[in-house]
Amino acid sequence: MKLFKNFSRRRFLQTAGTAAVVSPALHAASGQSGNSETKQSFRLTREIPIESGYDVVVAGGGPSGAAAAISAARLGAKVLLLEAIGSMGGMGTNAFVSNWYSLNNGEAVVVGGFIVELIHALYRDKQVAPEAAADIESGRMLNAVGFNPEALKLLFDKLCHDSGVEVRYFTRVIDADVDHERCRIKGVITSNIEGYRYIGASTFIDCTGDAVLTQVCGAKVRAAGKDTKDIMPPTLCAMISDIDYTRFKKATQQAMVEKAVAEDFFTQSDRHVPGLFRSGLTTATMNAGHLFHMDALNCRSLSDGMMHGRQLAQEYAAFYRKYMAGCENMQVIATGSLMGVRESRRILGEYEMNYDDFRTRRKFPDQIALYCKAIDIHVYDLSPEEYQRYYEEFNKADRLKKGESYGIPYGVLVPKGWANLWAAGRCVSTDIKVNGAIRDQPACSMLGQAAGTAAVQSVKTGQPAYDLDTAQLVSTLRKAGANLPQETLSKQMTRAHV
Repeated sequence: MKLFKNFSRRRFLQTAGTAAVVSPALHAASGQSGNSETKQSFRLTREIPIESGYDVVVAGGGPSGAAAAISAARLGAKVLLLEAIGSMGGMGTNAFVSNWYSLNNGEAVVVGGFIVELIHALYRDKQVAPEAAADIESGRMLNAVGFNPEALKLLFDKLCHDSGVEVRYFTRVIDADVDHERCRIKGVITSNIEGYRYIGASTFIDCTGDAVLTQVCGAKVRAAGKDTKDIMPPTLCAMISDIDYTRFKKATQQAMVEKAVAEDFFTQSDRHVPGLFRSGLTTATMNAGHLFHMDALNCRSLSDGMMHGRQLAQEYAAFYRKYMAGCENMQVIATGSLMGVRESRRILGEYEMNYDDFRTRRKFPDQIALYCKAIDIHVYDLSPEEYQRYYEEFNKADRLKKGESYGIPYGVLVPKGWANLWAAGRCVSTDIKVNGAIRDQPACSMLGQAAGTAAVQSVKTGQPAYDLDTAQLVSTLRKAGANLPQETLSKQMTRAHV
Protein backbone atom coordinates (compact mmCIF):
# COMPACT_ATOMS: atom_id res chain seq x y z
CA MET A 1 0.00 0.00 0.00
CA LYS A 2 1.37 3.43 -0.93
CA LEU A 3 1.83 5.52 2.22
CA PHE A 4 3.12 8.80 0.82
CA LYS A 5 2.32 11.01 -2.10
CA ASN A 6 4.62 13.51 -3.75
CA PHE A 7 2.84 16.84 -3.26
CA SER A 8 4.09 19.87 -5.14
CA ARG A 9 2.32 22.98 -4.00
CA ARG A 10 1.55 25.05 -7.08
CA ARG A 11 2.84 28.38 -5.81
CA PHE A 12 4.35 29.90 -2.70
CA LEU A 13 5.01 33.52 -1.91
CA GLN A 14 8.32 34.24 -0.21
CA THR A 15 8.13 36.83 2.56
CA ALA A 16 10.92 37.47 5.04
CA GLY A 17 12.12 33.87 5.09
CA THR A 18 8.71 32.29 5.44
CA ALA A 19 6.36 30.70 2.91
CA ALA A 20 2.66 31.47 2.70
CA VAL A 21 0.48 29.29 0.47
CA VAL A 22 -1.21 31.20 -2.37
CA SER A 23 -3.41 29.61 -5.03
CA PRO A 24 -2.54 30.22 -8.71
CA ALA A 25 -5.64 32.30 -9.30
CA LEU A 26 -4.86 34.62 -6.39
CA HIS A 27 -1.09 34.82 -6.83
CA ALA A 28 -1.17 37.74 -9.25
CA ALA A 29 -3.35 39.71 -6.84
CA SER A 30 -1.46 38.79 -3.68
CA GLY A 31 -0.23 42.37 -3.31
CA GLN A 32 -3.78 43.27 -2.22
CA SER A 33 -3.02 41.66 1.14
CA GLY A 34 -0.54 44.40 1.94
CA ASN A 35 2.81 42.84 0.98
CA SER A 36 5.18 45.50 -0.31
CA GLU A 37 8.03 43.10 -1.07
CA THR A 38 8.88 42.12 -4.63
CA LYS A 39 6.81 39.05 -5.37
CA GLN A 40 8.94 35.95 -5.87
CA SER A 41 7.63 32.44 -6.31
CA PHE A 42 9.19 29.05 -5.77
CA ARG A 43 8.01 25.43 -5.77
CA LEU A 44 7.92 23.37 -2.60
CA THR A 45 7.74 19.58 -2.94
CA ARG A 46 6.96 17.29 -0.02
CA GLU A 47 6.18 13.65 0.58
CA ILE A 48 2.92 13.62 2.55
CA PRO A 49 0.91 10.75 4.05
CA ILE A 50 -1.98 9.29 2.08
CA GLU A 51 -5.32 8.34 3.60
CA SER A 52 -8.10 6.70 1.63
CA GLY A 53 -11.17 4.53 1.89
CA TYR A 54 -13.78 7.25 2.36
CA ASP A 55 -17.01 7.31 0.37
CA VAL A 56 -17.69 11.00 1.03
CA VAL A 57 -15.44 13.85 2.15
CA VAL A 58 -17.27 17.03 3.22
CA ALA A 59 -15.27 20.27 3.39
CA GLY A 60 -16.86 22.62 5.91
CA GLY A 61 -19.06 21.92 8.92
CA GLY A 62 -21.56 24.77 8.75
CA PRO A 63 -25.32 24.24 8.40
CA SER A 64 -24.92 22.68 4.95
CA GLY A 65 -21.81 20.62 5.76
CA ALA A 66 -23.17 19.13 8.96
CA ALA A 67 -26.42 18.20 7.19
CA ALA A 68 -24.53 16.70 4.24
CA ALA A 69 -22.20 14.60 6.40
CA ILE A 70 -24.86 13.28 8.80
CA SER A 71 -27.34 12.53 5.99
CA ALA A 72 -24.68 10.64 4.01
CA ALA A 73 -23.54 8.62 7.03
CA ARG A 74 -27.11 7.64 7.87
CA LEU A 75 -27.34 6.11 4.40
CA GLY A 76 -24.39 3.86 5.15
CA ALA A 77 -21.49 5.86 3.70
CA LYS A 78 -18.07 6.23 5.31
CA VAL A 79 -17.90 9.99 5.78
CA LEU A 80 -15.11 12.37 6.75
CA LEU A 81 -16.06 15.92 7.74
CA LEU A 82 -13.33 18.58 7.66
CA GLU A 83 -13.95 21.81 9.59
CA ALA A 84 -11.57 24.77 9.84
CA ILE A 85 -12.40 25.69 13.44
CA GLY A 86 -13.36 23.75 16.55
CA SER A 87 -17.10 23.25 16.25
CA MET A 88 -19.85 22.74 13.70
CA GLY A 89 -22.76 25.02 12.91
CA GLY A 90 -20.99 27.87 11.14
CA MET A 91 -23.22 30.92 11.03
CA GLY A 92 -25.66 29.52 13.60
CA THR A 93 -23.01 28.85 16.24
CA ASN A 94 -19.65 30.49 15.63
CA ALA A 95 -21.06 33.60 13.95
CA PHE A 96 -23.96 33.98 16.45
CA VAL A 97 -26.66 34.16 13.75
CA SER A 98 -28.68 32.05 16.17
CA ASN A 99 -32.12 32.37 14.67
CA TRP A 100 -33.87 30.45 11.88
CA TYR A 101 -36.82 32.10 10.18
CA SER A 102 -38.93 32.03 6.97
CA LEU A 103 -40.00 28.53 7.93
CA ASN A 104 -43.65 28.87 6.83
CA ASN A 105 -45.51 30.66 4.03
CA GLY A 106 -48.55 31.64 6.06
CA GLU A 107 -50.40 28.42 5.32
CA ALA A 108 -47.90 25.66 6.10
CA VAL A 109 -44.33 25.01 7.15
CA VAL A 110 -42.39 24.63 3.89
CA VAL A 111 -39.00 23.50 5.20
CA GLY A 112 -38.48 19.82 5.84
CA GLY A 113 -36.02 17.07 6.62
CA PHE A 114 -32.93 17.55 8.73
CA ILE A 115 -33.58 21.19 9.71
CA VAL A 116 -36.93 20.24 11.25
CA GLU A 117 -35.21 17.44 13.17
CA LEU A 118 -32.76 19.99 14.60
CA ILE A 119 -35.58 22.31 15.68
CA HIS A 120 -37.40 19.59 17.58
CA ALA A 121 -34.21 18.27 19.17
CA LEU A 122 -33.35 21.75 20.47
CA TYR A 123 -36.92 22.17 21.74
CA ARG A 124 -36.73 18.81 23.50
CA ASP A 125 -33.56 19.98 25.26
CA LYS A 126 -35.22 23.31 26.23
CA GLN A 127 -32.75 25.29 24.11
CA VAL A 128 -35.12 27.38 21.95
CA ALA A 129 -36.50 30.84 22.58
CA PRO A 130 -39.80 31.02 24.55
CA GLU A 131 -41.87 32.07 21.51
CA ALA A 132 -40.71 29.06 19.48
CA ALA A 133 -41.35 26.72 22.40
CA ALA A 134 -44.88 28.12 22.74
CA ASP A 135 -45.52 27.60 19.01
CA ILE A 136 -44.43 23.97 19.21
CA GLU A 137 -46.41 23.26 22.36
CA SER A 138 -49.59 24.85 20.98
CA GLY A 139 -49.29 23.27 17.54
CA ARG A 140 -49.02 26.63 15.80
CA MET A 141 -46.97 26.99 12.63
CA LEU A 142 -43.32 27.66 13.27
CA ASN A 143 -42.00 30.75 11.54
CA ALA A 144 -38.90 31.66 13.55
CA VAL A 145 -36.77 29.74 16.03
CA GLY A 146 -34.17 31.43 18.19
CA PHE A 147 -31.81 28.98 19.88
CA ASN A 148 -28.81 28.59 22.16
CA PRO A 149 -25.74 28.36 19.87
CA GLU A 150 -23.76 26.25 22.36
CA ALA A 151 -26.59 23.72 22.43
CA LEU A 152 -26.47 23.45 18.63
CA LYS A 153 -22.72 22.73 18.74
CA LEU A 154 -23.36 19.88 21.18
CA LEU A 155 -26.23 18.57 19.09
CA PHE A 156 -24.12 18.41 15.92
CA ASP A 157 -21.35 16.60 17.82
CA LYS A 158 -23.84 14.02 19.07
CA LEU A 159 -25.50 13.49 15.69
CA CYS A 160 -22.12 13.00 14.00
CA HIS A 161 -21.08 10.53 16.68
CA ASP A 162 -24.36 8.61 16.49
CA SER A 163 -24.33 8.39 12.67
CA GLY A 164 -20.64 7.46 12.42
CA VAL A 165 -19.27 10.63 10.83
CA GLU A 166 -15.52 11.05 11.39
CA VAL A 167 -14.90 14.70 12.25
CA ARG A 168 -11.58 16.53 12.00
CA TYR A 169 -11.66 19.99 13.49
CA PHE A 170 -9.01 22.64 12.83
CA THR A 171 -8.50 21.19 9.34
CA ARG A 172 -8.64 23.06 6.04
CA VAL A 173 -8.69 21.89 2.46
CA ILE A 174 -5.86 23.75 0.70
CA ASP A 175 -5.63 21.96 -2.67
CA ALA A 176 -6.94 19.06 -4.72
CA ASP A 177 -5.64 16.30 -6.97
CA VAL A 178 -7.87 16.46 -10.04
CA ASP A 179 -8.36 14.47 -13.24
CA HIS A 180 -9.30 17.49 -15.35
CA GLU A 181 -10.20 15.46 -18.45
CA ARG A 182 -12.87 13.57 -16.54
CA CYS A 183 -13.77 16.45 -14.18
CA ARG A 184 -13.19 14.15 -11.23
CA ILE A 185 -11.43 14.75 -7.92
CA LYS A 186 -9.03 12.00 -6.87
CA GLY A 187 -8.08 13.47 -3.52
CA VAL A 188 -7.79 16.64 -1.46
CA ILE A 189 -4.81 18.10 0.39
CA THR A 190 -5.54 19.15 3.96
CA SER A 191 -3.57 21.12 6.53
CA ASN A 192 -3.81 20.98 10.32
CA ILE A 193 -1.58 20.73 13.39
CA GLU A 194 -0.23 17.38 12.10
CA GLY A 195 0.86 18.90 8.79
CA TYR A 196 -0.33 18.07 5.29
CA ARG A 197 -2.40 15.00 4.37
CA TYR A 198 -3.62 13.62 1.07
CA ILE A 199 -7.14 12.21 1.49
CA GLY A 200 -8.66 10.12 -1.26
CA ALA A 201 -12.38 9.45 -1.56
CA SER A 202 -15.10 8.52 -4.02
CA THR A 203 -17.02 11.81 -3.73
CA PHE A 204 -16.53 15.31 -2.34
CA ILE A 205 -18.89 18.04 -1.15
CA ASP A 206 -17.86 21.70 -0.91
CA CYS A 207 -19.64 23.27 2.07
CA THR A 208 -17.01 25.90 2.79
CA GLY A 209 -19.39 28.78 2.04
CA ASP A 210 -16.67 30.40 -0.06
CA ALA A 211 -16.52 27.59 -2.67
CA VAL A 212 -12.89 26.96 -1.68
CA LEU A 213 -12.78 23.34 -2.84
CA THR A 214 -14.54 24.12 -6.11
CA GLN A 215 -12.13 26.97 -6.80
CA VAL A 216 -8.93 24.99 -6.15
CA CYS A 217 -10.23 22.24 -8.42
CA GLY A 218 -10.38 24.71 -11.31
CA ALA A 219 -14.16 24.57 -11.69
CA LYS A 220 -15.82 27.80 -12.70
CA VAL A 221 -16.85 30.15 -9.90
CA ARG A 222 -18.20 33.69 -9.73
CA ALA A 223 -16.57 36.01 -7.20
CA ALA A 224 -18.52 38.57 -5.16
CA GLY A 225 -19.10 41.92 -6.81
CA LYS A 226 -19.32 40.59 -10.36
CA ASP A 227 -23.09 41.10 -10.61
CA THR A 228 -23.32 44.35 -8.70
CA LYS A 229 -21.63 47.67 -8.09
CA ASP A 230 -20.10 46.31 -4.88
CA ILE A 231 -19.99 43.36 -2.51
CA MET A 232 -22.98 42.91 -0.21
CA PRO A 233 -21.61 43.98 3.19
CA PRO A 234 -21.26 41.40 5.97
CA THR A 235 -21.95 41.91 9.68
CA LEU A 236 -20.09 40.63 12.72
CA CYS A 237 -22.91 39.48 14.97
CA ALA A 238 -22.78 39.28 18.76
CA MET A 239 -24.40 37.36 21.61
CA ILE A 240 -26.28 39.73 23.95
CA SER A 241 -27.64 39.20 27.47
CA ASP A 242 -29.76 40.93 30.13
CA ILE A 243 -32.67 42.11 27.99
CA ASP A 244 -35.98 42.73 29.73
CA TYR A 245 -38.41 41.28 27.18
CA THR A 246 -41.43 42.46 29.16
CA ARG A 247 -40.49 46.01 28.10
CA PHE A 248 -38.55 45.54 24.86
CA LYS A 249 -40.60 46.29 21.73
CA LYS A 250 -38.80 45.62 18.48
CA ALA A 251 -41.51 47.48 16.56
CA THR A 252 -40.06 50.76 17.82
CA GLN A 253 -36.53 49.99 16.66
CA GLN A 254 -36.54 51.68 13.24
CA ALA A 255 -37.86 54.93 14.65
CA MET A 256 -35.09 54.85 17.27
CA VAL A 257 -32.45 54.12 14.62
CA GLU A 258 -33.64 57.14 12.64
CA LYS A 259 -33.55 59.27 15.80
CA ALA A 260 -30.00 58.14 16.61
CA VAL A 261 -28.85 58.84 13.04
CA ALA A 262 -30.35 62.33 13.22
CA GLU A 263 -28.51 62.91 16.50
CA ASP A 264 -25.18 61.71 14.98
CA PHE A 265 -24.95 58.90 17.51
CA PHE A 266 -23.36 56.39 15.11
CA THR A 267 -19.95 56.54 13.46
CA GLN A 268 -21.75 55.63 10.23
CA SER A 269 -25.33 56.66 9.42
CA ASP A 270 -26.58 53.16 8.61
CA ARG A 271 -30.39 53.01 8.66
CA HIS A 272 -30.51 49.28 7.89
CA VAL A 273 -30.31 47.49 11.25
CA PRO A 274 -31.75 43.93 11.33
CA GLY A 275 -31.49 44.14 15.12
CA LEU A 276 -32.01 41.78 18.04
CA PHE A 277 -33.32 38.24 17.61
CA ARG A 278 -34.31 36.48 20.81
CA SER A 279 -32.43 33.26 21.63
CA GLY A 280 -33.32 32.62 25.30
CA LEU A 281 -34.99 34.04 28.39
CA THR A 282 -32.89 37.22 28.45
CA THR A 283 -30.50 36.66 25.53
CA ALA A 284 -30.44 37.55 21.85
CA THR A 285 -28.21 37.57 18.83
CA MET A 286 -27.45 41.11 17.67
CA ASN A 287 -27.27 41.55 13.89
CA ALA A 288 -26.18 45.16 13.52
CA GLY A 289 -23.41 47.10 11.83
CA HIS A 290 -22.62 46.66 8.14
CA LEU A 291 -18.96 46.41 7.12
CA PHE A 292 -19.14 48.21 3.81
CA HIS A 293 -16.74 47.28 0.99
CA MET A 294 -15.32 44.33 2.96
CA ASP A 295 -14.14 41.43 0.78
CA ALA A 296 -14.33 38.02 2.46
CA LEU A 297 -11.95 36.63 -0.20
CA ASN A 298 -9.15 39.01 0.83
CA CYS A 299 -7.38 38.19 4.09
CA ARG A 300 -6.39 41.77 4.92
CA SER A 301 -9.93 42.99 4.28
CA LEU A 302 -11.40 40.17 6.35
CA SER A 303 -8.97 40.84 9.21
CA ASP A 304 -9.72 44.57 9.23
CA GLY A 305 -13.42 43.73 9.09
CA MET A 306 -13.24 41.58 12.22
CA MET A 307 -11.58 44.40 14.17
CA HIS A 308 -14.04 47.01 12.92
CA GLY A 309 -16.93 44.63 13.55
CA ARG A 310 -16.02 44.24 17.20
CA GLN A 311 -16.03 48.02 17.57
CA LEU A 312 -19.43 48.29 15.90
CA ALA A 313 -20.87 45.62 18.21
CA GLN A 314 -20.05 47.80 21.22
CA GLU A 315 -21.41 50.88 19.48
CA TYR A 316 -24.76 49.21 18.74
CA ALA A 317 -24.98 47.84 22.27
CA ALA A 318 -24.60 51.41 23.49
CA PHE A 319 -27.37 52.44 21.08
CA TYR A 320 -29.77 49.85 22.50
CA ARG A 321 -28.94 50.82 26.07
CA LYS A 322 -29.65 54.50 25.33
CA TYR A 323 -32.60 54.34 22.96
CA MET A 324 -34.52 51.07 23.52
CA ALA A 325 -36.63 50.27 26.58
CA GLY A 326 -35.70 46.97 28.21
CA CYS A 327 -32.09 47.18 27.02
CA GLU A 328 -30.69 49.50 29.70
CA ASN A 329 -28.60 46.70 31.26
CA MET A 330 -27.80 44.65 28.15
CA GLN A 331 -24.27 43.28 27.79
CA VAL A 332 -22.18 42.00 24.90
CA ILE A 333 -21.26 38.45 25.95
CA ALA A 334 -19.16 37.73 22.84
CA THR A 335 -18.78 38.62 19.20
CA GLY A 336 -18.65 35.91 16.56
CA SER A 337 -15.45 34.00 15.83
CA LEU A 338 -16.74 33.90 12.24
CA MET A 339 -17.71 36.86 10.11
CA GLY A 340 -21.35 36.97 9.03
CA VAL A 341 -20.53 36.86 5.32
CA ARG A 342 -23.44 37.33 2.92
CA GLU A 343 -21.60 37.05 -0.38
CA SER A 344 -18.21 35.67 -1.48
CA ARG A 345 -18.13 33.05 -4.26
CA ARG A 346 -20.82 31.08 -6.06
CA ILE A 347 -20.30 28.10 -8.33
CA LEU A 348 -21.45 28.00 -11.95
CA GLY A 349 -23.59 24.91 -11.94
CA GLU A 350 -25.56 22.64 -14.19
CA TYR A 351 -28.44 25.01 -13.49
CA GLU A 352 -28.28 28.63 -12.39
CA MET A 353 -31.40 29.65 -10.51
CA ASN A 354 -32.33 33.23 -11.39
CA TYR A 355 -34.71 36.02 -10.47
CA ASP A 356 -37.34 34.90 -12.98
CA ASP A 357 -37.49 31.51 -11.22
CA PHE A 358 -38.04 33.33 -7.93
CA ARG A 359 -40.50 35.88 -9.31
CA THR A 360 -42.70 33.22 -10.92
CA ARG A 361 -42.42 30.95 -7.85
CA ARG A 362 -41.23 28.24 -10.21
CA LYS A 363 -41.44 24.60 -9.18
CA PHE A 364 -39.16 21.93 -10.64
CA PRO A 365 -39.57 18.16 -11.06
CA ASP A 366 -36.05 17.75 -9.64
CA GLN A 367 -36.41 20.27 -6.82
CA ILE A 368 -34.59 19.19 -3.68
CA ALA A 369 -36.02 21.91 -1.40
CA LEU A 370 -38.89 24.34 -1.01
CA TYR A 371 -38.33 27.76 0.52
CA CYS A 372 -40.23 31.00 1.04
CA LYS A 373 -37.81 33.72 2.11
CA ALA A 374 -37.94 37.03 0.28
CA ILE A 375 -34.91 38.39 -1.56
CA ASP A 376 -32.73 40.11 1.01
CA ILE A 377 -30.02 42.22 -0.67
CA HIS A 378 -28.63 44.45 2.07
CA VAL A 379 -27.75 48.09 1.53
CA TYR A 380 -24.54 48.73 -0.43
CA ASP A 381 -23.94 52.23 0.97
CA LEU A 382 -25.25 54.75 3.51
CA SER A 383 -27.44 56.85 1.21
CA PRO A 384 -31.16 57.27 1.99
CA GLU A 385 -31.87 56.15 -1.60
CA GLU A 386 -30.10 52.85 -1.03
CA TYR A 387 -32.02 52.18 2.17
CA GLN A 388 -35.26 52.92 0.33
CA ARG A 389 -34.23 50.48 -2.42
CA TYR A 390 -33.67 47.77 0.19
CA TYR A 391 -36.91 48.52 2.00
CA GLU A 392 -39.03 48.43 -1.16
CA GLU A 393 -37.49 45.19 -2.41
CA PHE A 394 -37.54 43.22 0.81
CA ASN A 395 -40.84 44.42 2.25
CA LYS A 396 -42.90 44.94 -0.90
CA ALA A 397 -41.62 43.97 -4.34
CA ASP A 398 -40.15 40.59 -3.43
CA ARG A 399 -42.27 39.63 -0.44
CA LEU A 400 -44.09 36.34 -1.00
CA LYS A 401 -47.85 36.25 -0.64
CA LYS A 402 -49.63 33.87 1.70
CA GLY A 403 -49.28 30.29 0.53
CA GLU A 404 -46.44 30.96 -1.90
CA SER A 405 -43.09 29.19 -2.09
CA TYR A 406 -40.49 28.38 -4.71
CA GLY A 407 -38.50 25.27 -5.56
CA ILE A 408 -34.72 24.88 -5.65
CA PRO A 409 -33.57 22.45 -8.36
CA TYR A 410 -30.84 19.84 -7.99
CA GLY A 411 -28.59 21.35 -10.67
CA VAL A 412 -27.62 24.32 -8.46
CA LEU A 413 -25.53 21.88 -6.40
CA VAL A 414 -23.36 20.55 -9.24
CA PRO A 415 -20.40 22.48 -10.70
CA LYS A 416 -21.01 22.25 -14.44
CA GLY A 417 -19.68 19.01 -15.90
CA TRP A 418 -18.24 17.59 -12.68
CA ALA A 419 -18.61 13.92 -11.88
CA ASN A 420 -17.99 13.59 -8.13
CA LEU A 421 -18.19 17.12 -6.75
CA TRP A 422 -21.16 18.94 -5.24
CA ALA A 423 -21.43 22.31 -3.48
CA ALA A 424 -24.02 23.27 -0.87
CA GLY A 425 -24.75 26.36 1.18
CA ARG A 426 -24.57 29.99 0.14
CA CYS A 427 -22.12 29.17 -2.70
CA VAL A 428 -24.63 27.28 -4.88
CA SER A 429 -25.34 28.30 -8.48
CA THR A 430 -27.70 31.30 -8.48
CA ASP A 431 -27.75 34.92 -9.55
CA ILE A 432 -27.16 37.52 -6.85
CA LYS A 433 -30.85 38.14 -6.18
CA VAL A 434 -31.69 34.49 -5.54
CA ASN A 435 -28.52 34.18 -3.48
CA GLY A 436 -30.02 36.89 -1.29
CA ALA A 437 -33.02 34.65 -0.66
CA ILE A 438 -31.55 31.17 -0.17
CA ARG A 439 -28.27 31.93 1.63
CA ASP A 440 -30.02 31.54 5.01
CA GLN A 441 -29.41 28.55 7.25
CA PRO A 442 -32.67 26.61 6.77
CA ALA A 443 -32.15 26.59 2.99
CA CYS A 444 -28.46 25.75 3.41
CA SER A 445 -29.36 22.80 5.64
CA MET A 446 -31.79 21.43 3.05
CA LEU A 447 -29.22 21.89 0.27
CA GLY A 448 -26.63 20.08 2.35
CA GLN A 449 -28.96 17.18 3.04
CA ALA A 450 -29.62 16.88 -0.70
CA ALA A 451 -25.90 16.98 -1.57
CA GLY A 452 -25.04 14.30 0.99
CA THR A 453 -27.85 12.11 -0.27
CA ALA A 454 -26.80 12.61 -3.89
CA ALA A 455 -23.18 11.72 -3.12
CA VAL A 456 -24.21 8.40 -1.55
CA GLN A 457 -26.46 7.65 -4.53
CA SER A 458 -23.51 8.30 -6.82
CA VAL A 459 -21.26 5.96 -4.82
CA LYS A 460 -23.85 3.16 -4.82
CA THR A 461 -24.98 3.45 -8.46
CA GLY A 462 -21.99 4.89 -10.29
CA GLN A 463 -24.14 7.79 -11.52
CA PRO A 464 -22.03 10.97 -11.92
CA ALA A 465 -23.16 14.16 -10.24
CA TYR A 466 -23.89 15.78 -13.62
CA ASP A 467 -26.16 12.90 -14.68
CA LEU A 468 -27.78 11.68 -11.48
CA ASP A 469 -31.21 10.06 -11.50
CA THR A 470 -33.05 12.89 -9.76
CA ALA A 471 -36.31 10.95 -9.42
CA GLN A 472 -34.43 8.46 -7.26
CA LEU A 473 -32.83 11.29 -5.31
CA VAL A 474 -36.15 12.99 -4.57
CA SER A 475 -37.66 9.69 -3.43
CA THR A 476 -34.79 9.12 -0.98
CA LEU A 477 -35.08 12.66 0.38
CA ARG A 478 -38.81 12.24 0.90
CA LYS A 479 -38.14 9.15 3.02
CA ALA A 480 -35.89 11.32 5.18
CA GLY A 481 -38.66 13.86 5.77
CA ALA A 482 -37.97 16.42 3.04
CA ASN A 483 -40.99 18.44 1.93
CA LEU A 484 -41.00 17.82 -1.83
CA PRO A 485 -44.63 17.79 -3.00
CA GLN A 486 -44.02 17.94 -6.76
CA GLU A 487 -46.33 15.45 -8.50
CA THR A 488 -44.11 14.88 -11.53
CA LEU A 489 -40.58 13.56 -11.13
CA SER A 490 -37.84 13.30 -13.73
CA LYS A 491 -34.76 11.12 -13.99
CA GLN A 492 -33.00 14.05 -15.70
CA MET A 493 -32.21 17.28 -13.90
CA THR A 494 -33.48 20.65 -15.09
CA ARG A 495 -30.73 22.30 -17.11
CA ALA A 496 -30.13 25.82 -18.36
CA HIS A 497 -27.28 27.63 -20.03
CA VAL A 498 -24.91 29.19 -17.50
